Amino acid sequence: MPRSGSSLFSGFRVLGLYSNHVPHALRYHLKHREFYVVTSVGRSFHTFNVSRLGIVSVSNSLADDITCLAADRMLVFAASGKIIYAFARNKEVVMRYHGHKQEVRLLLPLGDQLISADSGGDVVVWSIKGGDIYLRLNFDPGTFDVSAMMHPSTYLNKVLLGSSQGALQLWNIKTSNLLFTFPGWSAGVTVLQQSPAVDVVGVGTVTGRIIIHNIRIDETLMSFTQDWGPISTLAFRTDGPPIVASGSPQGHIAFWDLESRQLVAQQRHAHRTAVAAATFLHGEPLLVTNGADNAIKVWIFEQEGGGARLLRCRQGHSGPPTTIHHHGNDGKNILSAGQDGTLQSFSTVHERFNKNLGHGSVSKKKEKKKKKGLSYEELRLPAITALASGITRQSDWDGIVACHRGRLTATTWSYQRCTMGAHYLKPPFARTDAVATAVDITSCGNFAVIGSSCGRVDIYNLQSGLHRGCYGDGEKAHSGVVRGVATDSLNQLTLSCGSDWLLKFWRFKTRKQEEMLKLGAAPALMRLHRDSGMLAMALDDFTLAVVDIETRRIVRKFAGHHGNITDMTFSPDGRWLVTTAMDCTIRTWDLPSGSLVDCFLVAMAAVGVSMSPTGDFLATAHVDSLGIYLWNNRSLCGPVGLRPLPADYHPVEEMLPGVTEEDTAQEVTSEETDDAYQSAEQLGVELVTLSLMPESRWKSLLHLDAIKKRNKPVAPPAAPPTAPFFLPTVPGLMPQFQLPPTIKQETESKVLPWGSLAQRSEFGSALESALESGSFDRPLRLLKDFGPAGVSVELTCLTAGGGGANNLLLAFILMIDRMLATGRDFDLAHAYLALFLKLHLRMLSQDAVAMEALLRLSSTLESGWADLQASFNQSLCLLSYTKSALL
Repeated sequence: MPRSGSSLFSGFRVLGLYSNHVPHALRYHLKHREFYVVTSVGRSFHTFNVSRLGIVSVSNSLADDITCLAADRMLVFAASGKIIYAFARNKEVVMRYHGHKQEVRLLLPLGDQLISADSGGDVVVWSIKGGDIYLRLNFDPGTFDVSAMMHPSTYLNKVLLGSSQGALQLWNIKTSNLLFTFPGWSAGVTVLQQSPAVDVVGVGTVTGRIIIHNIRIDETLMSFTQDWGPISTLAFRTDGPPIVASGSPQGHIAFWDLESRQLVAQQRHAHRTAVAAATFLHGEPLLVTNGADNAIKVWIFEQEGGGARLLRCRQGHSGPPTTIHHHGNDGKNILSAGQDGTLQSFSTVHERFNKNLGHGSVSKKKEKKKKKGLSYEELRLPAITALASGITRQSDWDGIVACHRGRLTATTWSYQRCTMGAHYLKPPFARTDAVATAVDITSCGNFAVIGSSCGRVDIYNLQSGLHRGCYGDGEKAHSGVVRGVATDSLNQLTLSCGSDWLLKFWRFKTRKQEEMLKLGAAPALMRLHRDSGMLAMALDDFTLAVVDIETRRIVRKFAGHHGNITDMTFSPDGRWLVTTAMDCTIRTWDLPSGSLVDCFLVAMAAVGVSMSPTGDFLATAHVDSLGIYLWNNRSLCGPVGLRPLPADYHPVEEMLPGVTEEDTAQEVTSEETDDAYQSAEQLGVELVTLSLMPESRWKSLLHLDAIKKRNKPVAPPAAPPTAPFFLPTVPGLMPQFQLPPTIKQETESKVLPWGSLAQRSEFGSALESALESGSFDRPLRLLKDFGPAGVSVELTCLTAGGGGANNLLLAFILMIDRMLATGRDFDLAHAYLALFLKLHLRMLSQDAVAMEALLRLSSTLESGWADLQASFNQSLCLLSYTKSALL
């Protein structure tokens, strides 16, 4: 079985994922002096800096979805199922805590300990470093179901637990004693939060009541009631004003003044879903919130009256994307329309280039009346089902046209102004129950062609938004629903296909039909590659048909999908057609050969696909997933052998980018290690192989004398004279200390002669053994471990005066000859030989055996350099010809 499901694409990263329903964790980095917010995105978590909301790191993925997060000064804790993981450096798992029998839903770091609570009523106190269980408390979920947990400030080893029955308990986790039980307020506790005042905590309940309670004297100081349902989060300001913020399941945030005991401001629709968590930065007027609408927001309090203003935001789709499309020719921006009704642009370069074009509104005039009684939802257009974009004239007028679910009117959008356009494209005299189903923009950017469910194909001017005509007799181009429209690159042809099994060719200017092609089944969608003139259609019988618009004939037919084809895209050169279907496969078809060349499975069926205009990335959108997944095109990084896949090919599942299992990402099995390619030490005997050692290890061997002379100290270090216990003084009116007499320098030399140290070194012994055995690997390995000075000492000691012998000189010459003969360590061989001849050339000239060996070595050097010189000359000649010849 192959290690990867695809030989053409590999997972790269995911775009547009920022947060889910899990409350975030806030941490402060002392060294960076910056706050970081940690949010869960399913099986992994992302870390953002609060100052810019730029992503800092992405953690390794876990086996299951993360249920809760917590962080201390060093680690990030994430619970997934029954296991708790500790992450270091916001990425790597360094500790696992096993012991829970049910799903963990609460985490609380407390010094060197970690407190966790699961849905079965167990509260466990862990040792963070050792992972051992320090204490286990068992509660009956029927009488005390732990729903909130906090550590009261200055209460040593104390934990306050809240229950869904309404009661509170204060425990000492050191002695395992229940200190006090608070009867509660007849409502389940949803959140507990420490206030800036000691002994005072904030309690949120399921009835929307906020209680400010003194746990030391068991007295309720004040309470507020929120009309938006249960309290989902509480946060106290710590920069001065006594303000507490409360979140609601509707996405609203209320701000309460603790001095005046009243509501001072509210932020409606702060999130489209429930506010998962809200946290004030310590000592700053900033509030960080996150929610299940895939958004992280930072609010600043600088307005009069205590109101908040949105300062920074990172927001993706709150509903799964349905349509994606690359915008522009550089492939850096991806337009995405989601079920939440928004149109957004995600950058593949950096998140700061993301754009949110917002929601479509029913009418600009009605939008101005929003404050006069119209509800927020009544103004929104439904989700976008089809879109087309062009960049030719986007600086002059709107360059994006979108069709909406259940509506005949199409809308225009401006990419540069990041807003909805002023035109509503609606055909005159159309049926009221008709719906716009397909759209395309001409290559010149002046016109938009829109198909509808009543069979009409209309053309509009994008500059003025006026209707310029329709195709077909009787104002109907097809007798059924129009499934796709397209225009060629020269505005000569307009193509349309419908549920009547027909593909029609129209003259763009005269809007007259030129030809009609009968299909084998009703088409579901259509894509045109303008440069090559290839038109791809996905049919309802799960097959594909490719039509050449020049010959107007079907040139390719592909079958293999086992579900409805959801989307398809061409490669930039028109060679490949990538299709996605509800059978959870992504297939790549090679048009010249007419065969399937790549196929792999994904965990969730892809509903949208788009290939970058530069061909570097493939973008996909999947069912029930809020992100856009990028896949690398491996053919741009190196040769990829694509072969036609057999008809009975069983695809292998490929993990989605960003959701790779932690074990497979970090641990390598022995089988994979055996299969891993290891480069050979030498590619061929006829080649020259270098040693790959630093140049400083061999390049300075001939210049050691100059280096020593340059680094020689000016004066030898002298030890300071020992000071007497009583410092002598010179008699006189002014007290002066008597200087100590000068210490005579010892004239006797401490350098021992060479003969007194006549002991064979390890290298000399290894070289002598190699002379008998004929294998010089060990002495060469020892010589490589020495530095330049060590090599010089070892070569100097080869003579009899240095403790060696004449046979060692011969052995060294034979070692160099063997290195040159094998072609390995070419640079080291020449450097060692140069130093050897510099030290012992005069002595070698008096030894006939050594001179004979040197002559043989000289002929080997000359032949080797002659071969190298011939290769260099040939390469230089070819390079000079390539640069100067007129090709």
